[in-house]
Amino acid sequence: MKQITIAALCFVLFSFTAAAQRYAIIDSKFILEKMPEYAEAQKKLDQFSELWQQEIDQKQVAIDKLVKDFDAEQVMLPDNLKKKREDEIFNKEKELRDLQRKRYGFEGDLFKKRQELVKPVQDKLYNAVQKMALEKQYDFVLDKSEGITIIFADPKLDKSEEILKSMGVK
Repeated sequence: MKQITIAALCFVLFSFTAAAQRYAIIDSKFILEKMPEYAEAQKKLDQFSELWQQEIDQKQVAIDKLVKDFDAEQVMLPDNLKKKREDEIFNKEKELRDLQRKRYGFEGDLFKKRQELVKPVQDKLYNAVQKMALEKQYDFVLDKSEGITIIFADPKLDKSEEILKSMGVK
C-alpha cells in the first residue's frame, strides 16, 4: 500500500513538472516538401544522379563486352594473352567500383551535392523553427517526420554542466 502511495505521489509530481514545460511538434518532411526551393534542390540532385548513373552504366556495358569477348576467345588465346585480358577486365571492374564509390559512397559526390543544395534549405527551416520557439517560448520542438527528434531545446534546460560538476569533471 505504501508503494502505491509513493508511486501515485511521484506520478502527480511528474505531471506538474511536465505540464510546466511548453513544447511543439512539427513534421519537417511535410514542411520541406511544401518548400519550392527544396523541390528544386531535389530535382537538381536527381539530374546529377541520373548523369552519374549513365556514366556508370556505360562503363558496365563496356566491361560486359570485354568479358563476353574474352569468354568467346579464351580457348584460343595463349596463357600470356589470357592473363593480360583478365588483368584488363579486373582493372576495369576496379575502376567501376572506384567510380561508384566516388559518386555514391560515403562523402561521395552525391553526398557533397546534397550538402550544397539541400542543406541551405534545411538550415532555413531550422532557423524558422528556432525563431518560432524563442518567440512563443517553447522549451522543446519535436520533429515527428522520422521518429521523434528534438529540433530545438531551450539551452537553460540543459543540465550537462551540472552533471559534469557533480561528477567532479571540470
